[in-house]
Amino acid sequence: MITKAHVARLARSGDARYQRGDYQGAASEYREALMLAQKCDAITSLEFSSLLNSVGMVCKYLGTFEEAERAYRRALAIAEQVLGPDDPWLAALYHNLGGLEHARGRYAAGEPLARRSVELRERALGPDHVDVAADLAALAALLDGQRKFEDSEPMYRRALDIFERAYGPDHYEIAVNLANLAALKHAQGKLAEAEPLYRRALEIKQRHLGATHPSVGTTFNNMAVLAQARGDYATAESLFARALSILEPALGAEHPNLAACRRGYADAHRSNKFSCA
Repeated sequence: MITKAHVARLARSGDARYQRGDYQGAASEYREALMLAQKCDAITSLEFSSLLNSVGMVCKYLGTFEEAERAYRRALAIAEQVLGPDDPWLAALYHNLGGLEHARGRYAAGEPLARRSVELRERALGPDHVDVAADLAALAALLDGQRKFEDSEPMYRRALDIFERAYGPDHYEIAVNLANLAALKHAQGKLAEAEPLYRRALEIKQRHLGATHPSVGTTFNNMAVLAQARGDYATAESLFARALSILEPALGAEHPNLAACRRGYADAHRSNKFSCA
């Protein structure tokens, strides 16, 4: 007999793997939990929606974007049916759908989803809540992708201010926003301003997540791109290699971030070899 407790144990195990950056393991646990939940009458509709959301999150990191979208959309449909279209619980699903479009590089498509998330959460929690700050940062990243820097930078700084007041200077969310600001400065050509932001973000991420978490690998990759833009190919090659050592075991083989990191490493290696010849 399939029990609710069995489903919950699998989901908790998936959560633990996800937090460690073991996305393959988390996906396996979540998918099994979802399969069993469909056969368990004790699982509520919202609990099933939450499991679908977990599947969507891990599939985004594995690069299986179509599976992620199916899971998110199904979760949203269930939640809307149970709670109505304006319940703040839906904000997390809109946030995640916007993040998925960001991962796909479909920034304009993600913008209205992220704006809906901010709208729902701000109405429920007020303008200075940390969840609103997370939504603002996600929206800012989508605006960045469209090169709307005048709109995105104030959002990043507002989010950073909320997080610093709530958590202090060394919380993981601080690192995420510092890295986002660094990427914005890089895109604006302000390389000297970007580098210290990346370094502080990396320090905080390593302290909270350890040296081999995929989020740390992403920051190494971004720092490598920055070094490459400065013409420091030896440093870029070393940083790309470090990023690949972390990302290759963690991300799906077809994930675009991994493919970009591999291309960056190959370009830096060729440029470094040529400059040393």
